[in-house]
This record gives sequence, structure tokens and C-alpha cells, in this order.
Amino acid sequence: MATRRRLLLFLLLVLTATTLLSQTAGATDADDGGRQAKKTYIFRVDHRAKPSVFPTHAHWYSSAAFASGADADGPLLEPLHVYDTVFHGFSASVSAPRADALRRHPAVLAAFEDRVRPLHTTRSPQFMGLRARLGLWSLADYGSDVIVGVLDTGVWPERRSLSDRNLPPVPARWRGGCDAGAAFPASSCNRKLVGARFFSQGHAAHYGDTAAVASNGSVEYMSPRDADGHGTHTATTAAGSVSYAASMEGYAPGVAKGVAPKARVAAYKVCWKGAGCLDSDILAGFDRAVADGVDVISVSIGGGNGATSPFYIDPIAIGAYGAVSRGVFVATSAGNEGPAAMSVTNLAPWLATVGAGTIDRSFPAEIVLGDGRRMAGVSLYSGKPLANNTMLSLYYPGRSGGLSASLCMENSIEPSLVAGKIVICDRGSSPRVAKGMVVKEAGGAAMVLANGEANGEGLVGDAHVLPACSVGESEGDTLKAYAANTTNPTATIVFRGTIVGVKPAPLVASFSARGPNGLVPEILKPDFIAPGVNILAAWTGATGPTGLESDPRRTEFNILSGTSMACPHASGAAALLRSAHPGWSPAAIRSALMTTAIVTDNRGGAVSDEAEHGRAATPFDYGAGHITLSKALDPGLVYDIGDEDYVVFMCSIGYEANAIEVITHKPVSCPAATNRKLSGSDLNYPSISVVFHGSNQSRTVIRTATNVGAEASATYKARVEMSGAAASSGVSVAVKPEKLVFSPAVKKQSFAVTVEAPAGPAAAPVYGHLVWSDGRGHDVRSPIVVTWLQPM
Repeated sequence: MATRRRLLLFLLLVLTATTLLSQTAGATDADDGGRQAKKTYIFRVDHRAKPSVFPTHAHWYSSAAFASGADADGPLLEPLHVYDTVFHGFSASVSAPRADALRRHPAVLAAFEDRVRPLHTTRSPQFMGLRARLGLWSLADYGSDVIVGVLDTGVWPERRSLSDRNLPPVPARWRGGCDAGAAFPASSCNRKLVGARFFSQGHAAHYGDTAAVASNGSVEYMSPRDADGHGTHTATTAAGSVSYAASMEGYAPGVAKGVAPKARVAAYKVCWKGAGCLDSDILAGFDRAVADGVDVISVSIGGGNGATSPFYIDPIAIGAYGAVSRGVFVATSAGNEGPAAMSVTNLAPWLATVGAGTIDRSFPAEIVLGDGRRMAGVSLYSGKPLANNTMLSLYYPGRSGGLSASLCMENSIEPSLVAGKIVICDRGSSPRVAKGMVVKEAGGAAMVLANGEANGEGLVGDAHVLPACSVGESEGDTLKAYAANTTNPTATIVFRGTIVGVKPAPLVASFSARGPNGLVPEILKPDFIAPGVNILAAWTGATGPTGLESDPRRTEFNILSGTSMACPHASGAAALLRSAHPGWSPAAIRSALMTTAIVTDNRGGAVSDEAEHGRAATPFDYGAGHITLSKALDPGLVYDIGDEDYVVFMCSIGYEANAIEVITHKPVSCPAATNRKLSGSDLNYPSISVVFHGSNQSRTVIRTATNVGAEASATYKARVEMSGAAASSGVSVAVKPEKLVFSPAVKKQSFAVTVEAPAGPAAAPVYGHLVWSDGRGHDVRSPIVVTWLQPM
């Protein structure tokens, strides 16, 4: 009888819903003749509140019963996405009054507006310490049993880098699928590309259409096929198959392969060409990827208006927590707003936040001036070079044409002034390669792209459409002074191809976003840097290497720079570590990458900042350092973190229990108050960031190390290395106990780190490292950062 009553109630609700739907057909969400504009919102729902008569949450959200819970006269909801893995709830396009009504629904825990996120736009595996048939590659079988989910712009499945040749069958635990769509049959997937899905509902709701055309009029595919190139590049950087005779029009020739060349790829298209990535689609990608069974998620997305949003309204942080709590490692890009301080994004402590460094490969070009001086630059131009020894007139349009002309913006250059000349363009405001197209269309013969103060000396190569190269700020200033002060300034450009073994390397890329963490300064971000400058990987067949619609070239590979390229290096590294150590948690994998990272370059000196040659970089620039996989395989000790640790952390930074539940999607309770006030510094993180507030000049943090070395019995001794500024500022760091003894029965040991500073006004940040050494090759290194919040 009970079953029959539930069935009758369900039929009654369906009948009511059908009646309401017929009454509201053709009306707007606010039923006001279309006067209320709609926006997309993401709603976090208490999934336990679903009445049992509804077979699924999707049925409940779309029912009259749910609609009437917020507004008795409101229309039925039409969810864009329903989330039920890393997040419980739905997204929907509704008016602002309707959204406010839904916020008051007794089952709705939170609601936030959808936002657009930007993408963070080979030799690198060897540069990180990987060697064929040795070490991590060999032990992990190149990652063949691991599945890497890539949230990006999709994938171009025909590339050799996605070939499944010689790969074993797909792991039996895989539950994913291959979504067919425009120019993408289901047969596009194979034993390498094991899954491909696309999420367009948020994009369509935001931009008002579902046509297979990008917002800038260029070709796009309503399918997992990649029209942009970014997704193909990041996916194959992480896990591209071995491809011989690879290059980008002759540059970077050799064997291309991803960091985990046998790992499987699952592509989740959540970003669209020219339109960015909508939070609602990103969250849907996380939800589906975890349900499908990925082991690692790579997300080269971030920033935008949500750069420093609290974690409970940041869909990337929310989706990533749901993934990490299920054992999935999540890597994200730090952003490309460096070298500005506090520019780092993707700040949640359960994420691995990856900055960008250079590698020991370069693509030099040389500018030869009429007076014989030579200036160094870089370029990936592969067309017909300037004739040998042919000197051309040099012209800087910014001298008389104003700001837009100096930047070589569209329609800003007078053709009669640049015809047949080498044109100097300032970097900024428009894409670097687009400036070259402006010069070419105006009749210029070549271009030099000059950095300004914002970019300093950092250089990246571009596949320009005319002979062109980039120079740093100092060289650019010299070049413009020569053009201004010489009666007949002339120059030529010589392209030198590819050079390897460049020193020093790595440098922190000038564009790589920097700390401190603008949301929770007690957590050091970025976590580490990885290769992100001039990275060769597979490319789309839909657009040329510049990405410009007017570029007719098509290449199998492309060379790109950005933290977008650094992130998949960490994702591939995590795939190898997961394969070698399947029992490790995401936090243990991140710890291994952090505590074995290097802070010295290939000359043996301190890693320096590309934006300021000669300035030693700091943990705010590189986090724990540059990852090196020859050591991460066997880190000795790890700092592990579980769900409850993250809950306590969120309590310590002042989040209420209901806000934390939005992230954890399960009830939480914060610890009772004690005499010792909790701080974000207390999270068992591999780095230590101590922030002094006001008169507080002493802080003790606790860490717990877990022995994962081959020897169950081991003794580690502490060593603190602080910068010279620490001594001059009076900062001291003490560790107790100074020795950790592990045995088969004792795998975990805790210790306290006490940081003290003399009373007085705020000082400049102080940096250092804590190193635990066992004398057998394990040096477990944690960066230490001490800062003061009050104004200096």
C-alpha cells in the first residue's frame, strides 16, 4: 500500500507539472512579457532533502514540487546541468528575482552567479629529470594504467600524439564515454583517447545561442573537437604519445612526448573558442570526470572575476574538492598576470597550483643595427627570412602616433610611414601575433616587439606571420633610442633556429603569477613551478599556429608559453606518481612534488627571476621550487592531508559550517574553542607560511610527517636555512624535536616549528627552508615564509 500511495503521489505531481508547463509555455521566467533579463546561476542543494517519490534529483529539480518550494506561482525550472558527484545541485538560467526566490528555498544551501573564466595561455620531460627506461618512467610504465582528465577546449583526435599504438586495453574500471557531435564520431576515441565529452549549456545560456560558431565568428564545433588548439596542446603535454620527427615548422625538432606518454586521456570540453569557460560548464566537467573514473584532472583555467572569491563560491575550488575527496589529484595553473605581486589564482589548499619556468631550450633571433650593434631576441618565425646583409629602415610609430600606434593596434599605423620598414611595436593590450598582422597589412617588412616595464626581460617565442622577434625591456629601450636619435636608422633580423643547453635554466617566467596568496596568506601559492615557456605539443587542425583567423598555415605541433603549459606538466607528473604509488593520496603526491623541488639552476646558482635578470627568485615566485621527477619518486617523507584536516582549516579561517558544507556536501562541525587559536598555518601543508598580525610576534605551527621511504626504520635530522634578511630582521626559527625516528611501528611523527620576531614595526618578508635529512639521499625541503600584515 505504501508503494502504491507513493506512485499515486508521483503521478499527481507529474500531472500538476504538465498543467503548469502548459500554462507557462511561451512566457518568460518572470512571467512579465520578457522584461526580466535572465542570467545563469549555480544552486547548491541539500540532496538529502529530495522526496523519495522522485527517482532522481533531476526529476525533483524540474518538478512543480521544487518550484513551489521557492515561489508558489513560479514556473518550472529547466536545469542546464545537474550535478551529483563532486557537487549536489544544478545550474539554471533565471531572472534575478527568481534567483532570489530560489535562494530562500529550504533545500537550497547556496547560489552564485555563473562567471566566465579565461584559459591560462619536446624537451621538457627530460628537463624535469625523466629518462627513458630509467627511474619514474620505467617504474610507472610511462603511466599506462592512469587516466588524465583534461578540462579545456577539447581535442583534435587524429594527431599522432593521441595514437593508441602499442597501448594495452583501456583499464576495466573506466566508466567514461565518447560523445558524438559535429565532426566528431564516437569512433574518434581509442585506447589512448579513452573519453571525450563537451559541455555547452552554460556557454549557450550566457551568449544566447547554441550555434557551432564562436563568438568572434570563427569556426567552432558543437562536439569535443578542438577548434582553439589550447586543449589539444595541454592534453598532449601531460600525456601525449611518442611522436617522431616532430617540430613546429622546423623549430624544436626531435621526438615529442608527454610527461606520462602512455597515460590515457579523457577530454572534457568546457571552454569555447573566443568565449572562455563558464563556471557552470567547468563544474559539470568536474562532476562528469570524477564519475567517469579519472585519476588526475588538469585544469589550465582560472582567474577572471573569481580570482580571489571565497572557496565556497568558487566552482573550481568546489569541484576540485569533490574530486580530491575521492582520491583524484587536481592540478591548476597559477595564472599569467606576473610579475605583479599577489597575482596568483586558484588558491585552495587542496589544489596543486602551478607556476611557469623556462627550460634550457631557446629560439634566438638577433637584431643587427646599422651602427654594428647586436641585440638578442627570440622568435619562431619560419617563413622567408630577410635577405642577408640587407639593412632596412627602422621605424617606431609611438614617437609621433600616440599610444595606439606605439602598441600597433588595429588601424593605428599609417601605411605610408611603415612601408618596407622594420617596425618597432610595444607589447601589451593586444595579442603579440596580432600586432605583426597589423604591421604586415600596413605594408611593413618586419617587426620587433619590445617589452615594457610590466614584462621586463621575459621573452616567449611566437610563430609570427612576418619576419619578427621579441626583445626585453632594456634592449627595446636601446632600440627605440637608436631609432629616435639616428638620422637614418637601419637594422636587420637574423633567425638562429633552435638552441639547447641554454644557461641559466630554469628561470621563473616573467608572466608567471606570483604570491602572496591574496585570500589566505597562511597558505603559500603557487605550490611550485614547472616548464611553461616555449613548450612543443600537438595542435588543432582548425587554425594556424598564431590562432589568428587570417593565418592560413596548419601545423601538427605548436609551441606555446603560459602557466597553461606548466599545469599539464604537473598533471603528467602526478599520473606517473599515481602509477608508481597507487596508495598515495592527492596530498601525498603534491607533497612529493613540493619537497623534492629544486631551487637552483643548471649553473648551480639560485633560481632567478626572468623579469629582473640577476634577482634571486623567492618562494612567492616559485613556491617550493621547480619540480624534478628524478627525486619525487622517492621523497622519503610526505605531509598528508585528509578531508577532516581541510574542514578544520576552513573553520580556522572563519568559514561558517553551512558555508563549508557547500564545499564538502556533507554536514560538518568546527572544533570547540581552545586556548590556542587555530590558524590557516596549522594545515599540514608542505610549505610553512607564518603571518604576524599586530603585536603578535611569535607563532608555533605543527606538522606531521609520514615515512614513505623504502626503509621502515629511518632517522631524520632537521636543518633550518634562512636568508640573510632573517638575521638582520631578528627573525628566528626553532624546530622541536630536532630528530624524527621512524620504525615499522611508527610511520608518522609530529614536530613543532616556532617562528619569533622582535617587537616593532612590520618588516619586509623573510624567506628560508626547513630540511629534514636522513643522510641517505633524502632531503625533504619545505619553504618558510614570514610576513607582516600591517602596513610597512
